[in-house]
Amino acid sequence: MAAGFLTFVALNFACLCVSGNLASGKRSFSIDYKNNCFLKDDQPFQYISGSIHYSRIPQYYWKDRLLKMYMTGLNAVQVYVPWNFHEGAQGVYNFTGDRDLEHFLNLANQTGLLVILRPGPYICAEWEMGGLPAWLLQKPNIILRSADTDYLQAVSNWFAVLLPKIKPWLYINGGNIISVQVENEYGSYYACDYNYMRHLQTLFRFFLGEDTVLFTTDGNTDKEMTCGTLEGLYATVDFGTDTNISEAFKRQRRFEPRGPLVNSEFYTGWLDHWGDQHARVTTEKVSKVLGEMLTMGANVNMYMFEGGTNFGYWNGKDNCFVTSYDYDAPLSEAGDPTEKLLAIRDVIKQFRDIPAGPMPPATPKFAYGFVTLKKVGSVSALLSTLSPMGPVQSHYPLTFEEMKQTFVSTTCHPTPLISPLNGVHDRAYVSVNGVYQGLLQRDTALVMNVTGHQGDTVDILVENMGRVNFGSKINDYKGLLSNLILGKDVLTDWKIYSLDIDGAITGGWPHSARKQSNPPMKKELSFGPNLYMGTFPPNGLSWDTFLKLNEWTKGQVWINGMNLGRYWPARGPQQTLYVPGPLLSSNQPNNITVLELEGAPAHLRVLFMDRPQLNATTDKLPTHPAPPRKHKEYEVLLPIVQ
Repeated sequence: MAAGFLTFVALNFACLCVSGNLASGKRSFSIDYKNNCFLKDDQPFQYISGSIHYSRIPQYYWKDRLLKMYMTGLNAVQVYVPWNFHEGAQGVYNFTGDRDLEHFLNLANQTGLLVILRPGPYICAEWEMGGLPAWLLQKPNIILRSADTDYLQAVSNWFAVLLPKIKPWLYINGGNIISVQVENEYGSYYACDYNYMRHLQTLFRFFLGEDTVLFTTDGNTDKEMTCGTLEGLYATVDFGTDTNISEAFKRQRRFEPRGPLVNSEFYTGWLDHWGDQHARVTTEKVSKVLGEMLTMGANVNMYMFEGGTNFGYWNGKDNCFVTSYDYDAPLSEAGDPTEKLLAIRDVIKQFRDIPAGPMPPATPKFAYGFVTLKKVGSVSALLSTLSPMGPVQSHYPLTFEEMKQTFVSTTCHPTPLISPLNGVHDRAYVSVNGVYQGLLQRDTALVMNVTGHQGDTVDILVENMGRVNFGSKINDYKGLLSNLILGKDVLTDWKIYSLDIDGAITGGWPHSARKQSNPPMKKELSFGPNLYMGTFPPNGLSWDTFLKLNEWTKGQVWINGMNLGRYWPARGPQQTLYVPGPLLSSNQPNNITVLELEGAPAHLRVLFMDRPQLNATTDKLPTHPAPPRKHKEYEVLLPIVQ
């Protein structure tokens, strides 16, 4: 142990030594175990990198963000590849538009940035199911992130598509990828399956070759490093500003006695949950620890450098992550330079020459003002549009995975009363004959009153709040996972609708189906799952803006067909949704569609602002409780059995 510690101290300046190897003229990137550093083209190399997620940033802004990272002084970026972002349905691959990975790699290359690639198959990243596609769960007994035969076959099929795309972009092949991570923080997972890791190693070597630098990343504990590392894969650690740097790198040394020091995730901020305060990590802490690591000669990747946005339904679930992935990062959610970025640039200047010239400015913002919406109708009344395939008949409830549905579904049952006992994943909005009754919520709201007449129809809209992305519970099935019971009776003979709200809105609905000259509806409180629409006229600008839904309760927003993500101002801390300027038309009316799940305000207004509000929490109950019950013939209060 003492010898290992002495090795650690001695290598503080090891990477400043000149390599004795002569440049061969051939591009190369390797590990110099003798001098404890990376070698790039046979010369000692220290990377200063930042994480950026192309899946959380519109393609239009990729170049802008990469240029700002380059002008800060970074010489590399670290990039995740979310499997489910590219293979949403089994065997159907999408690498176009905002999913064009190779275009992103090319832009980074043109900008002068090397790439540290993290292709998974599991990535965590506070992303839906940690990047694993939900269709894997159609195999009920599958064991994810293990040597399970079904899982390995799916991974092998995916990598047979992905890794050949990556190979030309390896630095040694003329591209800019200098190293590739195998899996991600596997030591944090309960399985500790070395056969699984060996299988992945074999796949990477087969498709990428023997000369590619492969590495692992794990948390700063002995257990994580033990289960997450494998001979032949270079072991690195991750830690933030509150960690003892010497102790963390000493732990890496126990698993990699020689080679470069690497912090693969140095946390510049942290993630946000609904109901918490917006996370902050001070600029002073980040600057101080970054400077200390660089002085040691360590290679550092800052996680995040820009976080971006969980557009649509891509947020993961660990007590529910908010839509914004701002992360208190050096570049804001909208890609704007912050004081933290300027401080980091001042630190980097002490270790390498940074590009001359000014930092690119923040993208312009505009406050477009208020827009008043009008009600389209309730979800249950719009099923012919939102579920064109019609219902599936089932004796018992089916999960989303059994329905091959990813995010939202609705269930109708022609019985007078209902109260779910168990397995609502994650929120169930209950109406009787179209009258909203209230909701049940996973782990918290497990009991509710249901009233109505015999023969009434009960509608249940089930919302997936995002699949678990970390830990042992990533087999996170959604929908109604168990039978629903009324008194002592199991409810049977269900009609189950898979909703394609995104498909309908992307196709132009509801605006294409309604005349804009319709008279305004009477302004009144509206409860339960309903859709609303509106437009705001062009003003010659298509600048970034931030949408605030004051007094709205919870739901989803689309602008010109793009799903901006979830809003939940009553829970907070996030109060605004980021609207990228390229979404907006400067010369055509811009369409807004809102799915409000609980209760819309009487004013039906939304506000476009020129700045975000990410840190406002409230302990108040939602603004709009369920309306008083009109039917008193039946009332049932049932416990939920876990």
